[in-house]
Amino acid sequence: MREQAGQAFCSSGRRRGRRGAGPAAVAAVLGIVTTATPAPPAASAATGPDAVRQGLHTLVRTDGVPAALASVRGRDGRTRTYTAGVGDLATGAKVPRDGQVRIGSNTKTFTAVVVLQLVGDGRIGLDDPVDRYLPGLVRGDGIDGRHLSVRQLLQQTSGLPNYSNYLSDDIRSYDPRELLDLALRHKADFAPGTRWAYSNTNYLVAGLIAQKVTGRPLAEEIDRRVIRRIGLRHTYFPAPGEVTIRERHPKGYHREAAGAPPVDATEWDPSWAWAAGQMVSTNSDLNRFFTALLDGRLLPKAQLDQMRTTVRAGYPFSAGARYGLGLVSTPLSCGGVYWGHGGSMTGYETRGGATEDGRAAGVAVTVQPGRPAKERMDGVVDTALCR
Repeated sequence: MREQAGQAFCSSGRRRGRRGAGPAAVAAVLGIVTTATPAPPAASAATGPDAVRQGLHTLVRTDGVPAALASVRGRDGRTRTYTAGVGDLATGAKVPRDGQVRIGSNTKTFTAVVVLQLVGDGRIGLDDPVDRYLPGLVRGDGIDGRHLSVRQLLQQTSGLPNYSNYLSDDIRSYDPRELLDLALRHKADFAPGTRWAYSNTNYLVAGLIAQKVTGRPLAEEIDRRVIRRIGLRHTYFPAPGEVTIRERHPKGYHREAAGAPPVDATEWDPSWAWAAGQMVSTNSDLNRFFTALLDGRLLPKAQLDQMRTTVRAGYPFSAGARYGLGLVSTPLSCGGVYWGHGGSMTGYETRGGATEDGRAAGVAVTVQPGRPAKERMDGVVDTALCR
């Protein structure tokens, strides 16, 4: 989960790997393939060239991402899907419409929902110390679970060092406790509650708390409490050792550095991300998830209000973004905000969220891009929600 090119939500930054030999030969992306749910002829004439499609085109042509995908639920309640680029650089296969991708740190919102449901059930207290649930486990230089709250984990104000900064380049399976031990070898970044800083370790600990309280694996709790509850048909938490993406998907690629040939990273083991970023989904399922969350179908009002109580966020989010409890508000150019998270995972980058009036948009690309491309992805989301 180390950051690639200094920009990531949940990025491995692994530079070497024994899997996924990259077909350097397959050169650059040759052309663009787009698909969309057809609009009535009158609407097409009225709106002109589709700005979302053009945004994906730019990501492929200008930023060199192999593939870009989008799903948009508009003001009219209709869902439109789009693709650009190629889904497999080796074969030139088309990008599967609304294909599955690794969603990185959008996983944090799923983890936060499970924890907040347990808060609503009276089984976890947001302002309880971590030590109440994991006694003696969270200890280190400037780190003490007796003086660190569950809320601070979810809000990214704990000061826990980010374990992903210290991962090796090995591509292998990781256990959550091994990842926590890696974080605890390092000094706290700051005293709990005194600052905001993004750390995947926060959600590692939150996931461990959810497991301890329920006595069940986090993946099972996310499936039972979120995925099945709202009928997400293409979303799952990979099982231990599961590296193949289950349904139709574009391949994900890793570049050692800008301009380096892409390496197929689709099946690199994702276990280093765990509660902070291991899940797989589609843009349309993520739109349904964030819409259902805002509609109150996943949390009681009291816990949803807590989730949407925000503090000013910094890197890696865009200007004006604010962080709640695993949920981010981002200003829209047309006024108001949308709520989502975003995620970066080896081979994939995702952006998007939903508005309170039911609009939703998700965008994904099949490489972890640099800052300009990420800003363009944010721009596509803004365009989709404001058009």
